[in-house]
Order: sequence, then structure tokens, then C-alpha cells
Amino acid sequence: MFLRANHRGKDGKDHTYWSLVETVRTPDGPRQRTLCYLGELNGSAQARWLKTIEVFNEQGETQQLKLFPSGVEPPPDDPYVARVLLHKVRLERTRPFGACFLGLELWKRLRLDRFFEQAVDNEVADVAWSRVAALLAINRLCAPGSELSIEQRWYPSTALDDLLEIEEGKINDTRLYRCLDRMLPHKTKLERHLKERYGALFGAEFDVLLYDLTSTYVEGAAEKNPMVRRGYSRDHRPDCEQLVIALIVNHEGFSFSYETFDGNRADVSTMETILRMVERKYGKARRVWVFDRGIVSEENLAAIRKRGGQYLVGTPRSQRKQFEMELLKDDWTRVRPEVEVKQVAIPGGEETYVLCRTAGRKEKEKAIRGCFSNRMEKALKALEKTIVTGRLKDRNKRERRLGKIQARHPQVNDLYDVALRETVEGVRLVWQMKAERQNWRESREGAYLLRTNLQAETAEELWAKYMQLTEAEASFRALKSELSIRPLFHQKEPRVKAHVMVAFLGYALWVTLKHTLKRRPALAPKSSSSGVDNADPLSPMRAIALLSTLQSADIVLPITDGREIRLRRVTEPTAEQKSLLRQLHIAIPEHLQFNRECGVDSAIA
Repeated sequence: MFLRANHRGKDGKDHTYWSLVETVRTPDGPRQRTLCYLGELNGSAQARWLKTIEVFNEQGETQQLKLFPSGVEPPPDDPYVARVLLHKVRLERTRPFGACFLGLELWKRLRLDRFFEQAVDNEVADVAWSRVAALLAINRLCAPGSELSIEQRWYPSTALDDLLEIEEGKINDTRLYRCLDRMLPHKTKLERHLKERYGALFGAEFDVLLYDLTSTYVEGAAEKNPMVRRGYSRDHRPDCEQLVIALIVNHEGFSFSYETFDGNRADVSTMETILRMVERKYGKARRVWVFDRGIVSEENLAAIRKRGGQYLVGTPRSQRKQFEMELLKDDWTRVRPEVEVKQVAIPGGEETYVLCRTAGRKEKEKAIRGCFSNRMEKALKALEKTIVTGRLKDRNKRERRLGKIQARHPQVNDLYDVALRETVEGVRLVWQMKAERQNWRESREGAYLLRTNLQAETAEELWAKYMQLTEAEASFRALKSELSIRPLFHQKEPRVKAHVMVAFLGYALWVTLKHTLKRRPALAPKSSSSGVDNADPLSPMRAIALLSTLQSADIVLPITDGREIRLRRVTEPTAEQKSLLRQLHIAIPEHLQFNRECGVDSAIA
């Protein structure tokens, strides 16, 4: 890093402008980047340096100093002159700034700073608990990690101490754990607060609620947590105990509420609990519930009707058999290039059924069926060969071997007639596919059945509303991938619940960023070969990655009297970053001045 003199002639005079420059590596080779402009050094003997800087003395009093390179003679008898040693100017304390600054702005936009100030800052502490809560949520958005990882690796490498005004050495894993304990009791108030903010910022409505469940596994025995149990693992980790998480969102993915259940809790058994919980928090209302077939039971649907609610749900696959004739008819309505629907009313009933069929799903199920059929036929051929060669003569053993093959392939076993028959040549294994069963299988492949008590809506409208359930699935994907809710390392039940709450806060920041980006034009539309601009909005993770290259750093200017002047600055955003910041309505502060020991502008002896 060095100072560069830029000469310019103006009005017949030569003017010298100074800038602070560093050399950076780029794919095209070394390039020089200007960090900041320090001003003009003209030929006047009265005020050669036009820029002044405010510094602090040991008593905390401020004064203005004029900066001069050490090789330039300053004005005589000027007490406010500081000679700068140009060859010793350096850059220190470079730290990531952009991503955590974005997270803090989203935190303030949701007014979570005010919420937690009122909720947890009711006692004097070295660090306000509301700021520690912000730190935990911003970490979950930007670089999810454990409390120990936050203390040792992530937090010291970021500019959050400046942004949150936290003194050095005040953040440790113990303080983070204590903050989790203080946050958890305010779960219900937090959900209500976020619901109000989503409505105020984006006009979010919660008349239609999408309900789904997932699981997250625990590392360790977790003997002190009675909620952690072995159950159906959606993470494909049956070797680990787990926790079940229920999430309710609206059709745009804004979270309405969440709940935690024991790891062995069946999905179908959670609906009554969720209905009572929602009524307790938000009162009774005529809501529309959308969920998949794993939660459907007659008892659950009756509970919704009893409360005056409505539903649009998937149904178990076995119910498609009732509509076999409808599946075979050719009166489907195409609502998408690959999607067909058909509304089927039940005579004398208050419910409507909607048959749906998609080409992609049909190809997938056909491939799966073909795979199982090939496996079963291969096993039958092997058994037939064993019988023909005389290596399996015992009748009971033959029947047991055949029974095992059929048991291992329940997906396609009903498609085959299989028998052991006595022939002139001896016992032979024969099989053939049932023609009627094959036709039924082909007609139902790619088809699924919806059930609703909604009235006066077409099949297309009902299908489109049910497809909104993908927003709940997208929420779980964000929680598990970008926000890394799994695995759980906490061993105590309150800490595990608090971890889920922090992930919920991280999701609140994530979905706010997502919809803020969607409401505004794309960052830099790319022209396709056809000449059409691609104006897709940025994803939240791409926006965070783009801003993560913004750095905070200290420019250190040594002066001849032994002191150093420290300027804390943020690197100049690129054109792409400036465009994104304008879209988000976020302005990066030019100066960061929070305390005297490491403020933006300070003189250190």
C-alpha cells in the first residue's frame, strides 16, 4: 500500500491530489485499487493539506489535526500539524463487513432490536442481551456454526464488534448459552411480532396456512433431553436420535408459527396439538389448512371442520382405487404443459376430490416400477434355475424361497401370478404379469388425489393452491441447507429448543431478504443469445455472498512525533455491490466511530 500523487493543471496552476492505493491480485494480473482520496496538496505555504482529521487525546478531548507527508515543509508555527511518515503508512485489521452488516440491517428492518431490548434487556449486563441475540441470528444467516465456533472463529473475524458496539473479549460461548436461556421464554411473543412485521413490510396474509413437518438429528446421547427419540428420519440418519419440527407458513413462505415434538411422534398425531396452539396464540378464525397425506386422518379433518376451518389436503394412495374409472376416462383438463386435473364430486357429500396427473411424476413412478419388476423377475429366474438343475428338491424350501422373493418386492408383487407347478419334466416355477393389474398400475402412475371442503373453486384453482405447499418444503430446505439447523449438538431440552428458535430467527432474516429481492428488479440482467434479458431476482445466498467481499479495515498513518492516526474505513463497493445496496435501500456508513480506543478516527501514542 502506498500514497500516489495525482497532478492536474487548472487555471494555469499545478495541483497535486493524493490518494491511498493498494496492489491487489486479479485474474488479469496485479492491479492497483484506490482505497480513499486524502485530498489536495497545493503550492500554498499557508494550508498545504486541505483535509483535517479529528483525533482524541488521552483525556478524551477532540482536536483537529492537519496531515502532512514527512517530506513536505508544513506552515510555520501551526500547532495543528501532524507530519505523516508516508513510507510507514499501512493497512490493519481487515475483516469481513458486508454480510454481517446486511444481517444487522435486516434485523433492524424487522424491528427485532426493539423487541429483544424490551424482552431481555431488563437487567444490567456487560453486553446487552439483545445484541447477543442479534449476533446469534446474524451468524445463523451468514455462516451457521456452534456457539464455540462463533466465539473462536467466526465472530473475531468479522466487524460485528463495531456494528453492535461490543467491547473486545466480551463474547464467549458461556455468554451465548446464557442468551439462549433468556430468549426461549419469549417464543410466542416473537411469533406474533414477526407476523405483524411481515404484514407491515410485505402485506403478508395468513388466511391460508401451509403445514408440514421435518426432523433434525442429534449428535450424542442427549440423555437429559426426554424429547429426543428414535423415529422416522427424514435426514436418512436412523442411527441417531432426533427431534420433530412442525412449521406453519403462508403461501409466500412467511413463517406463522413453529413447534417442536418428540422424535418418535407420528405426523398424523400432531394436528390437534397444532390447532389448539394456533387458537391459543391467534384466536379462532376461519382458516384454510393445506397439508400432505402424511398428516391426513378422518379425526384431523373432523377437528378442522369442528372449528369452522377449511382444508385442502393430499390423500393416501390407497384411495385412488375408488376412482379407477375416472382415471381411465379421457376428460382431463390441462392446466400446465405437463399437468392435468379433473374435479370429481361425491354424490351427497360436502367434499370435493380433485384428480391430478403430471408427466414428470408418471415417468418417475414408471421407472421405479420397472426397476422393482426387473429385480423381482431376476430373483424368480434365479430360483427357477436352481429348481431346474435339481439343487432345490425339498418342496417346503422351494415355497419358502418363493415367499421371501415376494416379501422383498411388495411394490410389484401384486402384478404377478406366480406358482410352482408339477410338469412331465418335474417341478417348474412359472409366472406371468396380470394384464388387468398392469393396466391399473399404468393408469394410476403419476396421479394423486386431493380432498377439500372448499366450495366454488375450479380444479385448476384447487391444484394451484395445493402446490403452494412447496413453499413449506422450501422453508425446510432453507433451514436445513443455508441455515444449517442440523445436526443438534445441545444435550439439554431447553437449549435444543432455543437452537431451533435461533434457526427460526435466521429464517426470518432469510425470508425477508428473499422477498425484498423479489420486489425489486434483478441486479444485473444478463442478455441471452435470443436477445431477451434475464431479469430473475438474486437468491438470498447469492446476495449475501456478493456483499461478503466488502471489508472493514484500519488505515494507519504514523506521524513523526511517535503517534499513529487510525482511520477505520469500509472498502469501496463494486458497481454490482452498489446496485444491490440501492435495491435493498441500504447505505454503508462512511465512518464507524463507536468508541475511543478503536474508533474510526483516533490518535494512539
